[in-house]
Amino acid sequence: MNFDRKEYSDEILKSLYEGLLRPRMIEEKMLILLRQGKISKWFSGIGQEAISVGATQALEDDEYILPMHRNLGVFTSRGIPYHRLFSQFQGKLSGFTKGRDRSFHFGTNEFHIVGMISHLGPQLSVADGIALANKLANEQKATIVFTGDGGASQGEFHEALNVAAVWDLPVIFVIENNGYGLSTPSSEQFRCESFTDKGIGYGIDAIKIDGNNVLEVYSTLSQLAKSIRNNPKPIIVEAMTFRMRGHEEASGTKYVPKELMDKWALKDPLVNYEDYLLKEGVIDQAFIKKLRKKIQADIDEGLNQAYAESLPAVVLEEEINDMYAPHVQQVVEPSTENRSDKRFVDAISDGLHQSMEKYPELVIMGQDIAEYGGVFKITEGFLDAFGKERVRNTPLCESAIIGIGLGLSIKGQKSVIEMQFADFVTCGFNQIVNNLAKSHYRWQQNSDVVVRMPTGAGVGAGPYHSQSNEAWFFHTPGLKIVYPSNPIDAKGLLAAAIEDPNPVIYFEHKYLYRSLTAQVPDDYYTTEIGKAALINEGKDLSIITYGMGVHWAKEVVADKGIEADILDLRSLLPWDKEAVSATVKKTGKVIVLHEDCLTGGIAGEISAWISEYCFKDLDAPVFRVGSLDTAVPFAAPLEENFLPKQRLAQKIEELVEF
Repeated sequence: MNFDRKEYSDEILKSLYEGLLRPRMIEEKMLILLRQGKISKWFSGIGQEAISVGATQALEDDEYILPMHRNLGVFTSRGIPYHRLFSQFQGKLSGFTKGRDRSFHFGTNEFHIVGMISHLGPQLSVADGIALANKLANEQKATIVFTGDGGASQGEFHEALNVAAVWDLPVIFVIENNGYGLSTPSSEQFRCESFTDKGIGYGIDAIKIDGNNVLEVYSTLSQLAKSIRNNPKPIIVEAMTFRMRGHEEASGTKYVPKELMDKWALKDPLVNYEDYLLKEGVIDQAFIKKLRKKIQADIDEGLNQAYAESLPAVVLEEEINDMYAPHVQQVVEPSTENRSDKRFVDAISDGLHQSMEKYPELVIMGQDIAEYGGVFKITEGFLDAFGKERVRNTPLCESAIIGIGLGLSIKGQKSVIEMQFADFVTCGFNQIVNNLAKSHYRWQQNSDVVVRMPTGAGVGAGPYHSQSNEAWFFHTPGLKIVYPSNPIDAKGLLAAAIEDPNPVIYFEHKYLYRSLTAQVPDDYYTTEIGKAALINEGKDLSIITYGMGVHWAKEVVADKGIEADILDLRSLLPWDKEAVSATVKKTGKVIVLHEDCLTGGIAGEISAWISEYCFKDLDAPVFRVGSLDTAVPFAAPLEENFLPKQRLAQKIEELVEF
């Protein structure tokens, strides 16, 4: 291993040495604690410390770094107090996640670190979002994000690099190539000779470095960070290294050939660098002994503080409330009485346009939304009004764009992301349910992201452009879901969703876009999230519904001459239990209607709640009406049969006669 100190001072060389020694000594202690049962799991970075330490010291303190399992050196190099780090490992409140997550699955804006989730790839896109925010603010900052050779097989790797390349984002993608993804060797993970080959495909620079040589890591990344601060662009850095212990301790290393372990043991980053500094006369044995004693004292003090702290007590209200960033909505009324005829599609566009004016930090992203104005023309004219920086065409990278939304949130910006069709959100599902939804609960970082979802059938679009998929998200704590049925609510709920600092899934029915018109206030206003609207009153029965179901209910009730309460939920998460209870008590007969397939739909949860809490008020079973449990068919007769409108009429007759 060849070390080149260049013009670096002795102090820098010593700082890098201490940077290597601290995580190594902590790890050695953690392995003892693991055997003693005092921590539950450990992902060892022994042998890979030079990458974490060199990269972190190459950045400025306020530049973000996004580490993974084996990057303890990132946390120690950023100066995180040891008692907080050890408390995190033990699930104590002095950690960073209130005992809700472990090891390195946490972030901290105080130290400009965003930890990983177990799915590996999503943090790559979050790094893109942080870099985009830096670029929009002209802050001239670099961002470093880590992945492994195994994690680089994930689709998120491609999406994040592709978007970063297209948008010239100042991100350094560090691939720690340690030869294995858990037990699977590189030969079974990828066919390319080197990850530097991938740079050609993305049109970006890519270099390979010795990841065990801390001076090479530090020197290379310092130069790259300096370069991209002034000339924003992404770079791939492949850091060659080796994992000297198991993926995590329980997995062991029996699958690794002994000769390979022996070879890499000779390249130990700490031992080799220490020998170099001793030969150069930068340090001596007295220095090493003194430093080790100091680090050991820091470790002991941190552990003692962590041990002295009790495990967190259960505070049920706090556990539930912490799923969301605090937000008490103040409903905004229109400032004048001015109203205009607006179609459903126009009301959405109007609400989005006025929100862009209200929030200069708001960025909208989606496929074909800029010059083209979106496939439904909701953002037509936005490019001229707000510019290409804030109205951003995206590649077909749904997952990366949603992750970028979280990255923007970390930097205090809002985003609205348009799914071209709600069906396509499956490609970004992981980011929504595991990153956006859980971020505040895990480390108190809100996800100020609205995902717009053109949804629903009835337009002859077939199985992949017609699905009602709100139930997928209804099951996920941490999200909010709104689903307007008319132009007035469409504008007000979208504005409210953008105001809310939490992730909101906003469903907009395609059939209503140009078929429904109303007198909509011209001014900016918001509609209360979580509040249902009773849009028809009657004594015979109650129909609880939302979206297109509201219009089916109104039509069928009018055709049959039935006097019915029709309750438009408007918000699905949270949903208005008080309004549901009130209408149940009033009529005693209830149908819960939705366009989604019947099995597993939202009607099932609402029906169960009514049966549990309003049973004494019922005069009949709670009926559910939904679409067939099939995919959405294309041909008009098949689609009409699939949708629940005809079955609603039959159920109303049955319930009236009950």
